[in-house]
Amino acid sequence: MAEPIPHPRDVFDLFGHEAAEAAFEAARARGRLHHAWMLTGPEGVGKASFAYRAARRLLGAPAAPMFGVLGVDPAHPVSRQVSVRSHPDLLVLEREGPDGKIRKGIPVDDARQLSEFFSKSPATAPYRVAIIDAADDLNANAANAVLKTLEEPPARGVIFLVSHSPGRLLPTVRSRCRRLALAPLALDEVAGFVENRADVMGEDAARLAAMSGGAPGRAWSLASSGALALDDAAADILAHLPQVDEAQALALADRFRGAEGAITFGLLFSRLADRLHQGLVAQAQAGQGGLDRWARAWETLQRLPREVEAVNLDRTDALFTVLTELRDAARG
Repeated sequence: MAEPIPHPRDVFDLFGHEAAEAAFEAARARGRLHHAWMLTGPEGVGKASFAYRAARRLLGAPAAPMFGVLGVDPAHPVSRQVSVRSHPDLLVLEREGPDGKIRKGIPVDDARQLSEFFSKSPATAPYRVAIIDAADDLNANAANAVLKTLEEPPARGVIFLVSHSPGRLLPTVRSRCRRLALAPLALDEVAGFVENRADVMGEDAARLAAMSGGAPGRAWSLASSGALALDDAAADILAHLPQVDEAQALALADRFRGAEGAITFGLLFSRLADRLHQGLVAQAQAGQGGLDRWARAWETLQRLPREVEAVNLDRTDALFTVLTELRDAARG
């Protein structure tokens, strides 16, 4: 049976990023910690888990080498406080609101807490630590509130900014952080990870690893979200163009309702876009022309999910819009 996906604050093992952990630990041991660290890399590669691991060390938990360079004992009081979100010297800004619901972004009122938080001395730990997961979710006003704190580095304070797309952040935010990049893992390593955690084996594990781009957390999430079935559906849709099975499309659209439906919608569009892109690359390398319509359809697949989320468009309408564009491209 597949293990449930834990929150990064409850992850105590992290593999594949020993060099990044060693670089941070060396800076900590020398007493030359930068006040702000931007953790970059693809979503699901382990950036937030890294931030919590580093935070526990800064909050005073002693090293436990059996859990890696930045590992600590899960039973240590600091670990327990972090897991139950009660440590007085740790502030976390994330999309999850106080009611447990996922918000569209991190609002400015949350970001303004940083200034007050870092105006105080550590209560029980050597440092005060803040984690922003993810900085990409800050709205414009929230980003400026964070920038104000970055411009006035707190004494005995460290901020971790998790970012999947650092190019989208304010240049002034990026320039005030030390960047630590967590690179994608080898696909065979990710496949092995998924086999151990998500109850999938062999070819399916390899498919999930490839979909994830080398990010084990992403691969695990894809497995739990039914990505393999949606990838099969995407392959079937593209294989039968210009014919479109409307019954199949309606059955897929029926799964778009609610919060879980939003994940299904996004995954289907992602699998269609990835498979279409692979086909375009292969045709271009073979010297085939007339790919403009296919390229426009790919752009629509990339664009529509963002528009649907931003202005609350109907997901079923969006699906049939892109299916019409794909059918027209196939007809030439």
